[in-house]
Parts: sequence; C-alpha cells; structure tokens
Amino acid sequence: MKYFHILFLLLYAAPSLAAEPLVFTCERSEKNYTETYELKVTPASKKEKAKVFVDDRDLDQSDELGRQAIKNVLVTESTVLISMEAHFPPESFDGVQYGAGSVITAIAINRATGQLRKAETIKGGILSATLGEGTRTYQEQCTAAKKTLVRFSYKSKLS
Repeated sequence: MKYFHILFLLLYAAPSLAAEPLVFTCERSEKNYTETYELKVTPASKKEKAKVFVDDRDLDQSDELGRQAIKNVLVTESTVLISMEAHFPPESFDGVQYGAGSVITAIAINRATGQLRKAETIKGGILSATLGEGTRTYQEQCTAAKKTLVRFSYKSKLS
C-alpha cells in the first residue's frame, strides 16, 4: 500500500504525459521571403488520432475546396515523422480548367538539431500546372519550445 501513489503515477499520469504536444517554432526561406510559424504536433492517444497544427490551424480539414488529412505521426526520442495527403477537386481559374490534384507530404524533424526536411509530391491540378508535377524537397530550421516541468507534491505517512 505504501507504493500505491507511485503505481498510480506510472499507470495514469505517465501515458498522459507521453501524449503531450511537441511545439516548434520553424522558419522557412525561399528567395527573398522568410516566414516564421509555429508547428504543434500532438501524438495519437488511445482516444484520439494524432493532430498537427500550423499557427493553431488544424491540418485535418475538409470543405468544398478539398480535403487534407494527417495520415501518420511517429514521435521517437530523436525524430518526429509526419505524413499527410491533400486532395483537390477540379477547378476553373482565369478561364482555365484544371483537373483534380493531390499533394502527398512527408516531414521529418530531427529533434536534436531542429532540422526539418519536407518532401512534397504534386500530381495534377492547378498546383501541377503552376509549380510542376513531381516531388520537391525543402529544408527548414526549427527550435523546440521550452518544456514546462510538472511537479507533483504529496505527503505520505510511512508506517
């Protein structure tokens, strides 16, 4: 009975701590343009699927303009891996008709260095016509937000 509080922490508190979100501040640069954004990754739990947010915008979205879904999130001690897919219906822009399109994205973040590598494969649609069909790779730099330490205090009476 004297170790009940430790057992309680291991069984109930530890799994909830494992699903704590990871928050990164990332910076991407292209030509003369630099953008800073917040990337928040919440691993899957027993009750909810993994979630990814960019500047508090949920990347799991679906509307008449298309759908985007997080397919998988894997968090290890050294790496964060994210895979996602986006699908777009046919559309017309400036009198030009474009077919349906998709983008498949794979992201890997090295937790020690903060290096983010992203590969996007574009197929069809307006993006294919404007950016070109195929796979593009990008590299960005991220820093992890400081973790807050949660301390438990309790009194115990040893017999």
